[in-house]
Amino acid sequence: MATFLYKLGRLAFRRRWYVALIWVLLLGLAGAGAATASKSTDDSFSIPGTEAQTAFDLLGQRYPGKKADAASARVVFQAPDGQKITEPKNKAAVEKVVGELAGPQVASAPSPFQAHTVSKDGSTAYVLVTYKEASNKLTDASRDTLDAAQKHGRESGLTVEMGGSALQKMPETGSTEIIGIIVSAVVLVITFGSLIAAGLPLLTALIGVGIGVSSIAALASTLNLSGNTSTLAMMIGLAVGIDYALFIVSRYRAELAEGREREEAAGRAVGTAGSAVVFAGLTVVIALVGLAVVNIPMLTKMGMAAAGTVVVAVLVALTLIPALLGFAGRQVLARKVRKAKPADGDAAPAAEKPNMGTRWARFVLRRPVWVLVAGIAGLGALAAPAASLQLGLPDDSSQPVKTTQRKAYDMIAEGFGPGYNGPLMVVVDAKGAKDRNAAQTVVKTVSGMKDVAAVTPPMPNKDGDTAVFNVVPTSKPSGERTEDLVHAIRAEGADLKAKTGATVLVTGTTAMNIDVSQKLNDALLPYLALVVGLAFLLLIVVFRSVLVPLKAALGFLLSVVAALGAVVAVFQWGWLSGVFGVEETGPIMSMMPIFMVGVVFGLAMDYEVFLVTRMREAFVHGESPGDAVVTGFRHGARVVTAAAVIMISVFAGFIGSSESMIKMIGFGLAIAVFFDAFIVRMAIVPAVLALLGKAAWWLPSWLDKALPNVDVEGEGLQKQLAAPSGAVEDRAGDPDPDADPRLTRV
Repeated sequence: MATFLYKLGRLAFRRRWYVALIWVLLLGLAGAGAATASKSTDDSFSIPGTEAQTAFDLLGQRYPGKKADAASARVVFQAPDGQKITEPKNKAAVEKVVGELAGPQVASAPSPFQAHTVSKDGSTAYVLVTYKEASNKLTDASRDTLDAAQKHGRESGLTVEMGGSALQKMPETGSTEIIGIIVSAVVLVITFGSLIAAGLPLLTALIGVGIGVSSIAALASTLNLSGNTSTLAMMIGLAVGIDYALFIVSRYRAELAEGREREEAAGRAVGTAGSAVVFAGLTVVIALVGLAVVNIPMLTKMGMAAAGTVVVAVLVALTLIPALLGFAGRQVLARKVRKAKPADGDAAPAAEKPNMGTRWARFVLRRPVWVLVAGIAGLGALAAPAASLQLGLPDDSSQPVKTTQRKAYDMIAEGFGPGYNGPLMVVVDAKGAKDRNAAQTVVKTVSGMKDVAAVTPPMPNKDGDTAVFNVVPTSKPSGERTEDLVHAIRAEGADLKAKTGATVLVTGTTAMNIDVSQKLNDALLPYLALVVGLAFLLLIVVFRSVLVPLKAALGFLLSVVAALGAVVAVFQWGWLSGVFGVEETGPIMSMMPIFMVGVVFGLAMDYEVFLVTRMREAFVHGESPGDAVVTGFRHGARVVTAAAVIMISVFAGFIGSSESMIKMIGFGLAIAVFFDAFIVRMAIVPAVLALLGKAAWWLPSWLDKALPNVDVEGEGLQKQLAAPSGAVEDRAGDPDPDADPRLTRV
């Protein structure tokens, strides 16, 4: 591996013009594909294997022309204090607004006075607007019609608020993402002391993300990719793209500092740090592709697309970075290094002052037990809130209190009851049933159940073999009592089938959310076992050790649980909610645990590979276990710290989003990277290695023979370079016009 990448790095350095041109062409082709592709994307949320999805599919078959996932909007009217909505003036204003709601995409918008959606006290009414298309396919004209109707209703003196899926829009996070990139740029400048060196990782990361996101946009219509797919790909691709380039540029500068010529330094940087990039990228790809285990098509596509962007980031780091290093010349070095005069041949080299990484590693080696106990105890305390984790999917109740969606939700709950914000849809499949009045029998049974506030009359289809009715719970959609009611109706459905021969299915948005949460919970352990197991095997090959990969996996579990505890404390308990702009606390998004496990595991292994590979390299080349730890930190601590700060800043940029789900994801990923990079990898890892000593690198002889030798630490490369020829390949080739004799080893 290292030898092949060494050759690739030197080739890219020599043929820099061709390599740069190829990547520019790829970016142009991807951009052209995105510009000319259909803008239609599929944001439908199908959950194969769930009862809610089975009912949706049945409705699509039995009710032609009616889409189960069609968008809807709820326009809520409230009369001024002391008045009723049924008074002639107010009623006329409501009817006028209802008339304005009509449009080419509107399937129905019945008057609340005909649909009997007026509260008992007469103060509140609502109209349910159903559309012919899903929310992502609504035109701007349809959305503008809603806004105009709301405005005219308010001008008549009524309080008018709106909620529902028709109001869903892609969250705007562009400004906060820019802040994350700016922070990354500042960190890179501080780390390298050179604008050119700092700009290379940013430039290559943006090129990689540009190719990845543009390719997703170009294939969105063909592969039915959702609008959120590019957001995840951009988030992950930008973070790893900067980090991978950062490690190779840093290693290149280190090779130059040892006196090697530029082409040789580029080859060695790609051969050593590039090997770590390849395997770090593989762990991220495994984690993202493994999301297919959950069997949620949208999540699978998101993981695959993000994994593709990571692959592009790896290829960019291995080829474009050495090519650009060829263009950069000595500008990649810090200014003080460029201005320094070459030392006299007989001058004694100045003693190198230990850097912060060296001093920290020596401190940990002196007190490994204390550091280990403090790290584990601290993360354990932070993980404690995770014990009270409550999962659910966001609805309008989780919106900020100032939004019209939240105000509409509260008005419905106050005027009608909380269950009216999330009615259940019950589908009765009476095809072949022995009871002709099966639907009426089901309605009667469900009406008498606990926690049922109201039941609507059944609506049969044209063939009369299917009926649909709504059940209004007494509790809010995300409440435990509503979930219990869904399970109770489904349990009762088995008895009703035996009695009537009809199949009873519970669906609707509320039931779908419950099924999604359950499916995600059931898939968490298999997914965790698959991802951690595959990565464990991969790390055994990389480190030629059993205990180091085991330590890496256990450390990850500790950091991800601590991150979940922090998410619970902020978003569920409300601790420091004002600092992070959390306006409303509530259940944690059901997708959060499995999403964090997948993404954070892949990113956490990046730091494990980059940091410990340098230790393994030093150990293989003859250093003692303790000295190897110090060497790893001397060369890698500053770069890993910079990489972690960059990744944290990229993820933290999403905390500024107005969408609670995006805010939660950004916070969770940022805090998880912080815990894993600075507590697990920087404290717990060296402490454990110090306690294990040589045992850390133990590998059974039979396993050592069975495993392929990928030579990540470059041991084979070093032997070939130390051969009399002095190089892996003939150095003949294009002369380097930028060669600097002061950087050529004598």
